[in-house]
Amino acid sequence: MQAQGAINPQNIAMAEQELEMTTDLFNRITESCHKKCISTKYKDSELASGETSCIDLCVAKFIEVNMKIGEKMQTMGGQ
Repeated sequence: MQAQGAINPQNIAMAEQELEMTTDLFNRITESCHKKCISTKYKDSELASGETSCIDLCVAKFIEVNMKIGEKMQTMGGQ
């Protein structure tokens, strides 16, 4: 049994891996949705309503697909 407040190296490694995966997902979403939704010819300092809608849908789809892939991989791994 570990003393209260002791650091478990396994927990740290798992937290670091989760942070790395989350950062990677964020970066892929940002890059993909930026390419799809935002013109390279910036005209305004604010996003247009069409760009905002596109980004909302893009992020929602990206997250939904990512979750479905994760679920599928878990079921395949459990077999």
